[in-house]
Amino acid sequence: MNMTEQIVGNTVLLGLNGRLDANTSAGLESAFMKLVEQGHGKFVFNLQGLEYVSSAGLRSLLVAAKMIKVIQGKLALAHMNDHVKDVFEMSGFSTIFSIYETEDEAVQAIA
Repeated sequence: MNMTEQIVGNTVLLGLNGRLDANTSAGLESAFMKLVEQGHGKFVFNLQGLEYVSSAGLRSLLVAAKMIKVIQGKLALAHMNDHVKDVFEMSGFSTIFSIYETEDEAVQAIA
C-alpha cells in the first residue's frame, strides 16, 4: 500500500492506495499515530485508490477511530469504491465512520 499525506489548513488528508491488509496495516497505524503525536486532530482518509481491505485493515481503521475519540478529534472517510464500500457495509463499519462521496465534502464536514 502507498500512502500520501497532505495538510490543508488544520486537516490531514491521507490517501490510501493499493491493499490495506495484514502486511500494510501496521504502517498506516504508525503513520497515523505519528501525526496525532505531532498535534493533528482532524483527518480525512481518501480511499479512492484503495483496492482491497482485509479484517486487519479494518482493525487499523478502528484503532484510528478510537484514537480520534480519545483526543476529541474528527475523522472522515472519502471516495470509497464499491468493493471497499461493500466490505464496510457487511462488517457494520459504515455505521462507525462518517463516509463521504468526495474529499471536499469530507473536509467541509469536519471543519
